[in-house]
Amino acid sequence: MLHSFEEVVAKAKTFGQMTISVAAAQDKEVLEAVQAAQTAGLAKAILVGDAEKIKPLLAEVGLPADTPVVHEPDVKQAALTAVSLVSKGEAQVLMKGLVNSGDFLKAVLNGEVGLRTGRLLSHFAAFEAPGCEKLIFHSDGGMNIAPDLAEKKDILLNALLALKALGIDQPKVAILAANEVVNPKMPATVDAKALMDLNEELFSNSIIEGPIAMDVALNPEAAKHKGLKSAVSGDVDLFIMPSIETGNILAKGLIYYAGFKNSGVIVGATNPVVMVSRADSAESKLNSIALACLLAGGTRQ
Repeated sequence: MLHSFEEVVAKAKTFGQMTISVAAAQDKEVLEAVQAAQTAGLAKAILVGDAEKIKPLLAEVGLPADTPVVHEPDVKQAALTAVSLVSKGEAQVLMKGLVNSGDFLKAVLNGEVGLRTGRLLSHFAAFEAPGCEKLIFHSDGGMNIAPDLAEKKDILLNALLALKALGIDQPKVAILAANEVVNPKMPATVDAKALMDLNEELFSNSIIEGPIAMDVALNPEAAKHKGLKSAVSGDVDLFIMPSIETGNILAKGLIYYAGFKNSGVIVGATNPVVMVSRADSAESKLNSIALACLLAGGTRQ
């Protein structure tokens, strides 16, 4: 169990400093996040991109002048080069800089130097709730728009593998829908039941329930009121979203209304991938790098 992002940072540091390969690193905000990670003792970086733009930024953000820079002014090629450094083992974490997301992800999935596993890439988010005794995890609220059952299977598997790398060996999982009744007119309920039925076959170390509504997932009294017996109610580790809209709206509500701390990485590749948003706070960006470093260290065990 992880209790806080402070604990994520501390645990990640036990694996030693990771190396982050930054694609198109001529982005001041990204370099500020890298500098914060280096100051925290989490990671060092290899910066791939336009050296003439990167080097003046090093002093501005407080990175050492001798930080390795691979000169590649073409952003698409910079993404491929950054990915290749990870695939060759010279870096353990990949991070997006000033490059289009589509071009960046194409590089991640490149057939020659990419980080393919055969599974779908998906977004894996962690949240620290005020007053909550453990971190909670969501997937997928940031990448896959309308996943079908096969894609949801990969999303679930990616998240469970990530939790295992984080040291959470028997997670409790809620596959969310609007209610607990399987209804053909509500595809999310059908998919949730199908995923739960795969539990013994694919996810035997997990406790998975679905379809399950959020009130039941969060509150044992709601389950009792509905006459439901649940092994996860009130103690969920991982929430699987029925759609990107659900995950996106819920996450932003938690952050902006409820003051949750957050982080997020892309999983499903051989190595964790960090894609921070300009809207993310400095703390959130550092948390995302810390989560990626911990995933990278946990996967190597």
